[in-house]
Amino acid sequence: MGGGPGVAAALFYGAVAALVLLGVRDVLFLYEENRCSMTYMYEYPEYLKIKLPKKISRRFPAYELYLYGEGNYAEENKNLILTGIPVLFLPGNAGSYKQVRSLGSIALRKAEDIDFKYHFNFFTVNFNEELVALYGGSLQRQTRFVHECIKVILKMYKDQEFAPSSVAIVGHSMGGLVARALLTLKNFKPEYINLLITQATPHVAPVMPLDKYLTDFYTAVNNHWILKAQDVRNLTTLSVAGGFRDYQVRSGLAFLPRLSQHSRALFVVSSAVPRTWASTDHLSIVWCKELILATIRAFFDLIDETTKQITEDPKKRMLVLNHHFVRHPAKFFEEDPETLTELKGTLIWMKIKSSKWTYTVYNESDGKYFMFPLSNHRKTYSHVHCQNSMLDTSSWIYGCLNSNSSMCLEGFDLSWKAELLPTVKVVTLKLQEYPSLSNLVVYVPAINGNKFTLDCEFFKEDSRTVQLPVTHLFSFGLSSSRIVLNSTGLIYSVQLQHFGQIYQAFKIYIESHCQPHKGRKTSVYRLHVPWSHEDSIIVSKVPSFTEISAKLHIPQPENDSTVAVLNIYSSSDCQYEVTIKTSFSQVLGQVIRFHGGSLPVYVISNMLLAYGGQLSALISTGHCSDFVPALARAAKPYKVEPFVNIVKFLLGFNWFKDIWNVLFLPELDAVLLNKQDMWFPLVSLILFLFGTGIAYWGGILFSASLRLLSSLWLSLTRPSGLPKDSKLMTPRRAFMAILLVFVSCTTCGAFAILIIYLHYMFKVIKLHSNVRLEQNLLNMDPKHSKETSDYSNKETVKNCDSAETIAEAAEAASPTTNTAIDNVVNSLKIHITIINLLTWIVLLSLPSLIYWFKNLRYNIRLDPDPCRTMAIILVSTLGILMNSSTTKVKSSKLSKIAAQLPLPLSVAVVAFGPMHLYRVPYFVICSLLLHVLCCIV
Repeated sequence: MGGGPGVAAALFYGAVAALVLLGVRDVLFLYEENRCSMTYMYEYPEYLKIKLPKKISRRFPAYELYLYGEGNYAEENKNLILTGIPVLFLPGNAGSYKQVRSLGSIALRKAEDIDFKYHFNFFTVNFNEELVALYGGSLQRQTRFVHECIKVILKMYKDQEFAPSSVAIVGHSMGGLVARALLTLKNFKPEYINLLITQATPHVAPVMPLDKYLTDFYTAVNNHWILKAQDVRNLTTLSVAGGFRDYQVRSGLAFLPRLSQHSRALFVVSSAVPRTWASTDHLSIVWCKELILATIRAFFDLIDETTKQITEDPKKRMLVLNHHFVRHPAKFFEEDPETLTELKGTLIWMKIKSSKWTYTVYNESDGKYFMFPLSNHRKTYSHVHCQNSMLDTSSWIYGCLNSNSSMCLEGFDLSWKAELLPTVKVVTLKLQEYPSLSNLVVYVPAINGNKFTLDCEFFKEDSRTVQLPVTHLFSFGLSSSRIVLNSTGLIYSVQLQHFGQIYQAFKIYIESHCQPHKGRKTSVYRLHVPWSHEDSIIVSKVPSFTEISAKLHIPQPENDSTVAVLNIYSSSDCQYEVTIKTSFSQVLGQVIRFHGGSLPVYVISNMLLAYGGQLSALISTGHCSDFVPALARAAKPYKVEPFVNIVKFLLGFNWFKDIWNVLFLPELDAVLLNKQDMWFPLVSLILFLFGTGIAYWGGILFSASLRLLSSLWLSLTRPSGLPKDSKLMTPRRAFMAILLVFVSCTTCGAFAILIIYLHYMFKVIKLHSNVRLEQNLLNMDPKHSKETSDYSNKETVKNCDSAETIAEAAEAASPTTNTAIDNVVNSLKIHITIINLLTWIVLLSLPSLIYWFKNLRYNIRLDPDPCRTMAIILVSTLGILMNSSTTKVKSSKLSKIAAQLPLPLSVAVVAFGPMHLYRVPYFVICSLLLHVLCCIV
């Protein structure tokens, strides 16, 4: 059935497939270890089902509302006399309502610690674990149900002394998007929610845009938040992303569209959250103890003591969120901290004149103040930096006003300028910004048993700031940039020049050489990205060799001139050697991370080229090759990518754009992607090659599977002989097609597609087994062939009594002419290519099938159904196509058009499909419809 694939092609596409696997491996497996602690419940968690009005229950039979509780607290709440602050948890894609337990349990423990002065009531919605990230048909329904739940929750508090007027919402994954969608409802009052915290929610776009309902929902939500910003003016939103451990929702998608510049919206990656400093995967973000603690601390700090509810002041809400999620000064939150503080003159005061100072505290019986005169240092140095390894929340550093005496009785509390790191709290002050300060004062309290170290130094900014240009993206790790820091201080800033693109990925190696001595502190390395809160922090012992991965979630904005910085909080008298080199595997990982969801587009584009190549060869030579060789010959990026780029270029002209709009053509996905990323044309070329490699080895795997299945079929049944030209449509086939159309309309379109696909697959297996048998008979010598034929006839006579069966068996076993076999072989090759294309259509429609199957007990009909129209067309088309042969195609008047059409369709798939995967099957269907017409006309 054709020669094997060329060795050169196999090697090339083997290398391409290896690159794909390398990128997938980086995304799925090569990330930091889980540094989150598990959240445990101290008492058995209980979920009290809230009885909803019958009208709501009938409208939403699959959804439920619960109240979380534990132990005595759960018992007290069974009568639903609630006095707390309502918080509603919304689970995400396939998420359970029980995921609220981490938030609810820690909030309960916190309330117990303050004797229930304030407490929260955590409600949670059961969405029946629907796959809303893959099927968008139920998102609007979920949004309407949440609206009803909010009204029910607020009604439960109406007779309380401090009745809430709003509900705080915590949304995980798609639950966060549903919460944002509340504002798009006509009857929804924006004042119903004043705080929204989303966990790993893809706000920008769906992870996989598999149906129109999903993309339309995103468009409606994001447009509303942009165009009707007045609706969100009193809503404070925090979006927390999981970092590189979350390969299901990349952190860049959690960035709130155009709202990051809004004063009431905040985006952070969990690795940058103070006291968390850990990347979380898509599920652990709901139970990561460090992150949940930060969230609950923020909730309690948001309480207004007057109303005993979450504050209505948006400014305070943002201050609290920044305190706990962006920059923690190692102090308890205060809305208006007293900056002028009285210092104790009765303690010991010591004046320090040196520019560098270290003090180790152990069993200090009396408190001390160390005073640093600033007048002399201002002439020589630009900054002062201090570190304190005592991680308590007390004030420890002050600025003194115009004091020339040996002590200072009043000082500005500069501890609020400090920042908490894993092992120290640090403060760096620019002396020029504090011209009125005469002295810097460091306070050492009286302690027993605790040992900690204080360090201060004055320095020039230029001496501690070094520039390190990153290596080129295409250096493949063969070259490196290196710098040596002979440390005499506490802090260094290594500016990573030209690091701002999402496809850049580096490995940074930091080697520290220190004189070993007892009690040496650890070093802290922080990769700081100034245009987004996605810092990563690593603590390392000294001396040591540390490897840091440097890659971005969000590219540098065009109008942003800041530079990514590697901050080294060093140990004194250490030498640091910093080396940076491009990590080729992580570059591939970034390509897969950002564009892996669009790979089916490029695979199908390649398959369409192979399909067109087979039809062209069939018309010109009368024969067509197997799918894999046809793919190797026809699937060339220069057939697709230049045309897409030409259209993108022409759309820059108004006259062409006007023509485009007159034809009602949708916006080009490639144009949108190019606006987001200037490197996309090159990346698209790489993705096309990746698609070729996947299609190539997928074709080989499918051929091997087909041979295996046909061998199994031959071992179980008797051959029926080669099919003869017959009618394309018989009453039986018409009934089958009508039945499947009925199934599409009354149940689920994807279910009908799966049935017709399996039916088609079964016919191809039978055809493959019959062709193999006939080819084996032809390859045998005539004598042997005759013996085989006679033996086959005798065996048939033994087992069948009817003369008709004997005649049919004899006819089936008799050798067939080479021409007839060649025609059937050509038909088989085309059928195999069509099956390959259909496999991807089935995969793209599978999510809605799974959703329908999971919800079958509630409704037998999927509504809305994104695959219904496609299923009706496919069932009708494949009902004819699976019974067709290439003889009719060769003689058709439309054959040349059918052979040429896959090329423009392949271009259209790449142009319109990456951000709208649901469009892709329709381009395949267009090609198949013309094939059907060739069989008729």
